[in-house]
Amino acid sequence: MQRIFRGVRRLETCIFACVLLLFAAVASSFTPMRPAIRLLRQKRTALGSVRGPRPLSPTAAFSRHCNLLIHQRSPAFPLHHHTSASISDIMAVDENNNGTAHYTPYEQWVRRLYQTNLFHPVKLGLKNMEELHKLLGRPMDKLTVIHIAGTNGKGSVALKIAKTLEMAGLKVGLFCSPHVSSFRERMQVNGRLISEEQVIEYLPRIYELCRKYDIPATFFEITTALAFLFYDEEHVDVVVLETGLGGRLDATNVIRHPALSIITSIGLEHTRILGDTIELIALEKGGIIKEDCPVLVGPNVPHNVLRECAEKKRAKAYYTCEDVLGESPSIIADYDKENARIAAAAIHLLDEFDVPEEIIEKGTRERPPCRFEIRMLDDDGLTVILDVAHNPDAMKYLVRKLQTTHPNDKFRVVVGMSSDKDLAKCGQSILEAVHDNAESIHVVQAAHPRAATIEAITEAEPRLNGCHFDTNDRSIAKQVHDAMRLAKDNGEILVVCGSVFLMSEAREAIGIDEPRDSKYIAEVAGSGVRSGQENFGNTDPGPDFEQSK
Repeated sequence: MQRIFRGVRRLETCIFACVLLLFAAVASSFTPMRPAIRLLRQKRTALGSVRGPRPLSPTAAFSRHCNLLIHQRSPAFPLHHHTSASISDIMAVDENNNGTAHYTPYEQWVRRLYQTNLFHPVKLGLKNMEELHKLLGRPMDKLTVIHIAGTNGKGSVALKIAKTLEMAGLKVGLFCSPHVSSFRERMQVNGRLISEEQVIEYLPRIYELCRKYDIPATFFEITTALAFLFYDEEHVDVVVLETGLGGRLDATNVIRHPALSIITSIGLEHTRILGDTIELIALEKGGIIKEDCPVLVGPNVPHNVLRECAEKKRAKAYYTCEDVLGESPSIIADYDKENARIAAAAIHLLDEFDVPEEIIEKGTRERPPCRFEIRMLDDDGLTVILDVAHNPDAMKYLVRKLQTTHPNDKFRVVVGMSSDKDLAKCGQSILEAVHDNAESIHVVQAAHPRAATIEAITEAEPRLNGCHFDTNDRSIAKQVHDAMRLAKDNGEILVVCGSVFLMSEAREAIGIDEPRDSKYIAEVAGSGVRSGQENFGNTDPGPDFEQSK
């Protein structure tokens, strides 16, 4: 029966791919495809790696070219495919090396990962992840886990907790998403990223489990399984685990007994998936609360909803920061201080670790990249602030922080956003930062399916039509370089903010040297993230809905 089932699914894929090819052909009038077909005829390469992804056939490569065309024409177009029938896309042709393969095994495997589930809709549920976790030996059940969800702040709180415990002498695994410049940022131990060698050792093992047991795992589920295997092999003492999306049905929520669950904040986000009210979103985030486990919540949450959720789930205790640290002496207007306070309260609640106050104070001062990260460019005498404020609440926080920390300075802003955010409200906040002077704003569009187009941003907030943008050259680097020049000439501070998807190119443009995935990986990075984490073909939770409660 399984063979018949797989055969039917492959037939579905073939039919869907044919329709897709026809659509792309009509849309592009065939012309852009001719170079790809010519290239396929001239140079075809097969990789020597026994365990690596398979090289493309001309048909598969032609299909990929169509996929990329459609992404370029319509970033919102959803693409999927099944794990065991993935389009590997490892046609590594070097124009200057007689067709010799030159892409590394790491590039090949991560590129394959990003293209997972390109042709199959993703169903909500924990079944895939439960199966994978079980087949891996349920490694996370053996570890101390701090599980963190929230609309804003969860990445910062996760890093602060991880750094504090590391300073206390523990071996700490950290799982966070999305990454800024390299996929390997998502999983690390004591600040050391998973190595490329470990990725190419562990990923094939997970794909083989998916193939053998017919598990149609998504990008994020495979990434989460990779992290679990990594922490198990590293023999860590504790794992700080950040959810990817929501909480209740997030792949990380296979954790049965966390030492502490944390919900940092609740705001309107991903409303198509999580719900269109604060209360509904709170219930989704509250899905990480477990029986007989304590939960800590930040100040900006609907306490009545989460407290009731904790009671129904028979949580061990429900804590606020005030319950643990006492009343704050003043209203906290700085989101980093708020995150530091949540992290400090969390450390105090971890009974098995006795961390000195001076280490807590030092560790909670740490910041992740692009969270009001200040860079001084010595060669240019320019100050650059990078921040992934990506929704209206975060944008308001950013503007407030800029005004309080640099009250006498002028700002020049480079901003790009994701299409699923409230673009009008985000645009209003950015205009407030520059006192409604649109000439001080540069709007960009990241090369990612979820990125908002320049046209969509300016349409949502018409005053942005007076800002800098170029619809003929949408490269982030161009606008960053222009903004750097103007900021230096005008004595302004340059602020690069918005979606995390623009940060890698922006950081490279200002000269930051750090691990960064190649363009070969980057050109498909958007497809897997979208389909694997947020682009659900069926929003009916199905039978796993009740099981995951």
